[in-house]
Amino acid sequence: MTLHVGIDVGGTFTDAVAVHDGRALRGKAFSTPDVTTGILDALAVLEERLGTPDGGFYPQIDRFVLGNTIVTNAVDEQKYSAVGLLTTQGFRDTLRIARSARDDERDPHKMAPPPEIVRRSRIVEVPERIDAHGEILLPLDPQALAGAVEKVLAEGAESLAVCLLWSFRNPQHEQEIGKYLETHHPDLPYTLSSSLTPVYREYERMVTTTLDAAVKPIVAQHFGHLAAELAGRGLRTRVQIMQVHGGFLSAEETGKAPIAMFNSGPVGGVTGARLLGQRLGRHRVLTADMGGTSLDAAAIVDDEFRVLPRAEIGGLPTSLTAVDIETIGAGGGSLAWIDGRGVMRVGPQSAGSVPGPACYGKGGERPAVTDAALVMGLLNPGYYLGGTVDLYEDAARDAVRRHLAEPLGLSADAAAHGVYRLAVSQMANAVRKITVNRGHDPREFTLVGFGGACGLFAAAIAAEIGVGEVVVPRNAAVFSAYGLMHADSVFSAVQTTPWTFGEPAADLEKEFSALQARAQEWFASEGIPEERRELYREADMKFMGQIFEVTTRLPGKSFGEEDKDLLRQRFIEDYEAEFGSGTAWTEAEVLLVNSRVKAIGRTDAQQITGDPGDGEQYAAGSRECVDPVTGRRRTVEVHRGFGALGRAQGPCLLEEPDTTVYVPDGAVVELADGGHFAIRLNGA
Repeated sequence: MTLHVGIDVGGTFTDAVAVHDGRALRGKAFSTPDVTTGILDALAVLEERLGTPDGGFYPQIDRFVLGNTIVTNAVDEQKYSAVGLLTTQGFRDTLRIARSARDDERDPHKMAPPPEIVRRSRIVEVPERIDAHGEILLPLDPQALAGAVEKVLAEGAESLAVCLLWSFRNPQHEQEIGKYLETHHPDLPYTLSSSLTPVYREYERMVTTTLDAAVKPIVAQHFGHLAAELAGRGLRTRVQIMQVHGGFLSAEETGKAPIAMFNSGPVGGVTGARLLGQRLGRHRVLTADMGGTSLDAAAIVDDEFRVLPRAEIGGLPTSLTAVDIETIGAGGGSLAWIDGRGVMRVGPQSAGSVPGPACYGKGGERPAVTDAALVMGLLNPGYYLGGTVDLYEDAARDAVRRHLAEPLGLSADAAAHGVYRLAVSQMANAVRKITVNRGHDPREFTLVGFGGACGLFAAAIAAEIGVGEVVVPRNAAVFSAYGLMHADSVFSAVQTTPWTFGEPAADLEKEFSALQARAQEWFASEGIPEERRELYREADMKFMGQIFEVTTRLPGKSFGEEDKDLLRQRFIEDYEAEFGSGTAWTEAEVLLVNSRVKAIGRTDAQQITGDPGDGEQYAAGSRECVDPVTGRRRTVEVHRGFGALGRAQGPCLLEEPDTTVYVPDGAVVELADGGHFAIRLNGA
């Protein structure tokens, strides 16, 4: 027997998927503040549905992949551990000086400083200096170092970030600090910038290093609890954690750099959408992942998702490589409210899983998007999560009436419809950011909508941005967890290595060879067999005088003089693909800034051969609902167990145990490969 499990911890629900000998099983549970309880609850649903004897479920798991919100929540809520920072003398205020362009606000009276990661009292300077060439100008004083560490600990630091000037050119002083901490403070978590992100730009490097150190104690606490619970239940396989760059690492590797877990759950959904697009022959795909708290959107072009070399995390620029995902606070639990101007707003505040929307009956009194959908009649209160969770329509209608309809002089139906349209508009704008703002025409894409809430909104989002085809996966509610199981194992080694085309190719080859050796060590440590290993070489390049770089893949497995012209041409093509045809400064000198080696261990995930809807009985009915387009009430057909029908005309509702799909008037829905819902909008 082969049993693979994927877990995606969201803000409202924890989703689980098990693939057992080619057949998929799914489960959902409410997320919990301690994370572990929600994971165990979701696993208990899988255990029950799998029908394993007592104690027989966990020992049978061969692969366990986890996407979680531990780091994401800490950053979004700015709830860090008490972190301290050691830096070069004279650079104590680097984080506060930041960059001059802090946000999109143009009014200087409204500009806000960047979020605070570390208190100024916990930032301590260390006398030392290394120059831009890596030469030591002022050696590190051991006595001064000891005093600096004691000072930052006296301020209550629970973990320590170390970011010295030019340490990416020569890490000696940071390594000496690391040895001192291991000798004198062996239980103190710490992060060295030269190990985590040895690249130039001291501000971004310092932000990344400090964030990593700030979440290390939090992650260690959660993971320690989770690991103990899983081991106590008999789990024998290694826990694999999804990373922000689009691949997973073992829990042991992740613990060395936990900041890379940021947004790990949504990345799983993008991975799954890419795989689904390939199976359907759709090579340009937009993803819309709408859960209880947020919507995450991404674009897949020619089977590749966009990767940012400098990801923004919590409003702060970092030096992390990350999948380009646009996130907004528009989910099923997003609260609807009226601002000071008397205008209705939706999000970004969320009701979460507790107390949740008013219709959950857990004490929530303010209306959320789910309440609006229930008032509109789009949701069946007796069939939410397959009937396992009761929804209270009276409570939803009362919340919409008191907080929205009456203050605005509207009917409850009109107020609920307004919430729906506002949410759609906000989500459509998020998709525009990763298409129109990136130079892509959304009409050339297929929208893959997933997450428990997206089925009701996917067609409306597509219509607003001009997309003609929508695919809602059959396992939409747990699709990110499904995608996690099909992700590859990925390790990235990067180093700032300034090089121009006038220099010998052998100098650049030497840098890449060193990075490649690190990648080979990682392959060996992870036990990845030769036949599943892939290595790619990339370079961050720019025209001389520019500020930011474009990432270009190098040709071949080694770099010689004969490869220079091809590399330059590739860079120009990538540059113009990013900024437009004719924008390249073709006469200017090109500077290669960062060298990067990406190591990929291709996954051996099971292919799903059993339709999750096998054996499901078809049932047809009808329900009166508020039309999402016109806002007027009408009667629509309702199909449950749609796999037995296979094709229908809109308007209609497709009810699945853990999601509901709305098909608008004039659209046609039919089953695609594997039982997924393919919706062709009117005129497509």
